[in-house]
Amino acid sequence: MPANLLDLETPCLLLDEQRLRANVARMKAHLAPLGVAFRPHLKTAKSRDVARIVMTSATGPATVSTLREAEYFAAGGVRDMIYAVGIAPAKLARLSAIRATGADLALILDSIEQADAVAAHAASTGDAVPALVEVDADGHRSGVAPTDAATLVAIGRRLVAGGATLRGVLLHAGDSYALNDPAAIADAAEAERVAAVTAANALRSAGLPCPVVSVGATPTARYVRDLTGITEVRAGVFMFGDLYQAGVSSVEVGDIALSVLATVIGHQKAKGWIIADAGWMALSRDRSTAKQALDQGYGLVCDLAGKPYPDLVVTDANQEHGIIALRKGSNAALPDLPIGSRIRILTNHACATGAQYDRYQVLDGEGGVSAVWPRINGW
Repeated sequence: MPANLLDLETPCLLLDEQRLRANVARMKAHLAPLGVAFRPHLKTAKSRDVARIVMTSATGPATVSTLREAEYFAAGGVRDMIYAVGIAPAKLARLSAIRATGADLALILDSIEQADAVAAHAASTGDAVPALVEVDADGHRSGVAPTDAATLVAIGRRLVAGGATLRGVLLHAGDSYALNDPAAIADAAEAERVAAVTAANALRSAGLPCPVVSVGATPTARYVRDLTGITEVRAGVFMFGDLYQAGVSSVEVGDIALSVLATVIGHQKAKGWIIADAGWMALSRDRSTAKQALDQGYGLVCDLAGKPYPDLVVTDANQEHGIIALRKGSNAALPDLPIGSRIRILTNHACATGAQYDRYQVLDGEGGVSAVWPRINGW
């Protein structure tokens, strides 16, 4: 196994284990006094080694975003999972196959049509598939309006009548990603809580079960103040952090645990460019920080210890070339990085960057590599 970063082929994905553990400990410490279960979302990590650190037990609970993740984690002993993407009826047989291995895998849905499909599947297979109704917390994505009691109750009754299990409601405060003030994020968390409790009460008032009231997003989980009426919180990208999350004040740049190791392969001195072997295939096409107060380009460039160079970013990217330069208007000096120099790049979106790789090179805190942790991709 390589002993230090100079021995690794580039580009590759680095994971700072100390930062990862600190991020997990911070989130758990914040949620513990609020009296809820923690169901981490594993869509960012896609790794059993990371899951063992972030989950509260070896068997879960956990959240997944693909059935491939569900299969992988179930094979690793995780038993309590929610597949938190609206169910496509064609995937129900595969979902039940995972459940047949002993995993309690629940699904989510937000329409009567989906409920009918799940109920028909339950009736024909005898698998009382557990389902949560997705509720729209803020108009960000999918879900039934929390005040639409008629639809919530109709979905619940269709599920129960067909032999499926109505497990509760699930919300995601996606609009919190557009905020950057902790007080505003805390207000968004409270709005999500109220929406969740409103939807849960609609089901219970109709005589339907609602044992689980699940909310979550990394920003709201970080700043939520009150979780009365909520049973569990989900969050995922917090464990690694990224530049987008730093831009919304969910993490500090110094908390970011994931980076891409790259090598300097050229210079265009007349243009003030440094060229690295990490383009958008290595960093991802994500440019989400372009909408924030501080545009981080395709990534923030750091030295081998993970310390950012002043105002040095990946300003442009081709498939395999990263164009590194100073921010416009910067008074900083371009660092002396000869060809062959190694750099680390913090990226905009941990999920998108991670998807380019099949393993993490795990940092030992002393500039070396202590382990290699596999990760999976696919659907």
